[in-house]
Amino acid sequence: MAIEFVEESRARKNLPEDFEPYVKKWFNDRFRSLTPPQKYSFELIHQGNNSLVCSPTGSGKTLSAFLSILNELFLKGDNGELEDKVYCLYVSPLRALGNDIQRNLEEPLDGIKKVAEKMDIDVPEVRSAVRTGDTPSNERQKMLKKPPHILVTTPETLGIVLNAPKFKEKLKDISYVIVDEIHSLCESKRGAHLSLSLERLQEMCEDRFTRIGLSATQAPIKEIAKFLVGYENDEPRGCDIVDVSASKELDLEVLSPVENLIHTSGEMINDRMYQRIDELVKEHVTTLIFTNTRSATERVVNNLTNKDPQFYQGDIGAHHSSMSRDKRLEVEESLKQGGLNVVVTSTSLELGIDIGYIDLVLQLSSPKGVSRAIQRIGRSGHKLTDDPKGRVLVMERGDALECTEMMRCAKENELDKVRIPTGCLDVLAQHIVGMGCNKKWKVEEAYDMIKRSFNFNEVEREDYEKILKYVAGEHASLEDQKVYGKIWLDKDENGERVFGRRGKLTRVIYMTNIGTIPDESAYRVHTRDGRFVGTLDEEFLDRLTKGDIFIHGGDTYEFRYARGMKVYVDARPDRAPTVPSWYSEMLPLSFDLGKKIGKFNKKVVDKIKKDEDPSEWIRDNYYVDENTVSSIVSYIKEQYRYVESVPISDEILIEKNFDESRMNLIFHTIYGRKVNDALCRIFADQASQILGSNVGIVVDDHGFVLICPDKEISIEELLKRVLQSDLRETLKGAVRKTELMKRRFRHVASRALMILRNYKGKNMSVGRQQMKSHFLLSACEKIDEEFPIVKETYREIIEDYMDIENASAIIEGIEKGDIDYKVVETEVPSPFAHNLVIQSQSDLLRLEDKKERLRKLHDKVMQNIDEKGG
Repeated sequence: MAIEFVEESRARKNLPEDFEPYVKKWFNDRFRSLTPPQKYSFELIHQGNNSLVCSPTGSGKTLSAFLSILNELFLKGDNGELEDKVYCLYVSPLRALGNDIQRNLEEPLDGIKKVAEKMDIDVPEVRSAVRTGDTPSNERQKMLKKPPHILVTTPETLGIVLNAPKFKEKLKDISYVIVDEIHSLCESKRGAHLSLSLERLQEMCEDRFTRIGLSATQAPIKEIAKFLVGYENDEPRGCDIVDVSASKELDLEVLSPVENLIHTSGEMINDRMYQRIDELVKEHVTTLIFTNTRSATERVVNNLTNKDPQFYQGDIGAHHSSMSRDKRLEVEESLKQGGLNVVVTSTSLELGIDIGYIDLVLQLSSPKGVSRAIQRIGRSGHKLTDDPKGRVLVMERGDALECTEMMRCAKENELDKVRIPTGCLDVLAQHIVGMGCNKKWKVEEAYDMIKRSFNFNEVEREDYEKILKYVAGEHASLEDQKVYGKIWLDKDENGERVFGRRGKLTRVIYMTNIGTIPDESAYRVHTRDGRFVGTLDEEFLDRLTKGDIFIHGGDTYEFRYARGMKVYVDARPDRAPTVPSWYSEMLPLSFDLGKKIGKFNKKVVDKIKKDEDPSEWIRDNYYVDENTVSSIVSYIKEQYRYVESVPISDEILIEKNFDESRMNLIFHTIYGRKVNDALCRIFADQASQILGSNVGIVVDDHGFVLICPDKEISIEELLKRVLQSDLRETLKGAVRKTELMKRRFRHVASRALMILRNYKGKNMSVGRQQMKSHFLLSACEKIDEEFPIVKETYREIIEDYMDIENASAIIEGIEKGDIDYKVVETEVPSPFAHNLVIQSQSDLLRLEDKKERLRKLHDKVMQNIDEKGG
């Protein structure tokens, strides 16, 4: 068994020969030919091979997974072997997507049965049904009496049915498991939870089941295949990879509404942008517009409606996660039925929910990643013969540069790599409780089963033992905090260590607290003298450390501390903000794309150094309009003429810039926000030790700023200290006292069933959860600094929320000399630093004021260049 790509020679033009004749007839009457994924998958799945299918949206991917399974189920029925049990499990990341699949299955199920009847073949009904958290109890009871042959569900509900005393018996003959949109599941703890659920399911089943993964964007594809199939005898199970992701041509272009993004007024850019959107919408029948934030989604709908009320009124809708589920469904259905011609969304329509035919996808500003861009643009051109069509509108020079390289990568199928979290100890704790509810386990047997999951294949024995000890309630100090054992841990008559459920209530606790998605809530903001200011979302609180200045309702405040769900601040009307309020909504630039932007910069600079005009090269090799070419070339030329250096992937530019009573150290690191967040905190920690005072920080995708008191600091000494430090320990120390640590500990403790969101039918408020977690964090640290729930909190922060792995690679590159650095002193920040240095003040600045600040900085740079004769 091996994980390998399926060779082109294995493609077939027809259905497998031994498919049932009525299945063949239904398919051949309905479709002209096999689509690219179907040429491989029908035969592979028919043979029972684990298969990972990567193909564009609208390429018949879903049927490529299901048809061989339907053939097998109808054959069983034909032979009188189709029993009342589940044979196929379909797992979707979204309930709505699962409902779509259920509806889309009705056509082949009904169609095949009718064809069989016409051929005088009596086949029984093959049933499918959806079971999620929305499924009413009477429907669940019906499923128990008459189970569907195909069960459509989510990772969370799978975790529940594995522990449902009666229904789990209906799962023991599962032959197929389909994981849809696998790329979106594997990169989170939902994926880790699912991976272990699949191993528990396999352990319950009589025979090995076939695993099928589906997605349009998968990288690194072999790692995703390992995630899908897991391990057997410490080796990955076999998997055939069908990669036909490039089977559709993408029609792409980056558009800029004006030629000069610096010296055109913000009002004019805005007007031209909406004029261009309006033109594009009216040139197409149906348009899906993606923004990057929920607030931008509402703004675009409002502005387009005001621009041409007669055209847009009743014909445009918004769709985002803050809307009610019923309203979102109404918009989806209306778009599908032709009632709406334009829908504006943030991230909620990225995945394959059926919204009918889309002519054009418009992306406003950078989507920050190649895979995300392909997912979004791939929502158009759903007919097999149509190519997806996407246009990206950019309003800033940095965005123009970013999107130019992104569209090249999308066109050439160079995807961002997902990072699959491993060793998630909170998920492990939750599953061990679930396992104990089902039966008595030998400790060794359970460990072997757990290690078959890709996400837990390398889990340390010591961590496993600590989790067992915690879940078994062997820490008396935790009982003082009302955290009790949920399993018993003992030795059997043969002297082997075993564990099982402790008390009947354990099953109820597990079933009502399952899952990995944390409860979220808004924090109430008060000044320390008691005045109510408003609310902050939890994501934004993650960014705050004591002393940070932020905007709320147009006023500036200094963050002091948080208690429970209350945030305490001091009014600071005279201070400039250090953290923008929209920060929590922004998507992070991917590390892979950041490096490629650096390589693009280098190619352009090399041409500039040779006195060549890079414009023609950009036109010939990239998918951009003339305005975008002009913006990019002027941007890079000005940067190079000003400091003779442009940020590239293997050289970090560091600017020393003095601003009033402080010094800004500007690090140009185009590695994406997750990497930059880790680097920034590590450098800030060391700089604080050198200076003996706190150092402010500003972070974005293209770099970070250390805001130092007006003292000289040696870059060489700073780098030396960073190179000599233990990066993981430094970063752990830097986040220990932050709100981020407190909040993430609550999430981890909740997943590990240390904090119960629901107990005996009563929900615990997020505020009470947060208060409880405050005391539990202290109690856990007293037991052991490496207590598994604390250890997992640090791991989640520095590996998942930030990116210590790639940050460490950057530091190692500097140490080895593979990555150089250049230090310059500037009176005015260089062009590539402008957005970074005014980012923190963007809340105080209207668009026009922000444009004016950028213009002034730009003019000062140009004046400096002229004075130097550059």
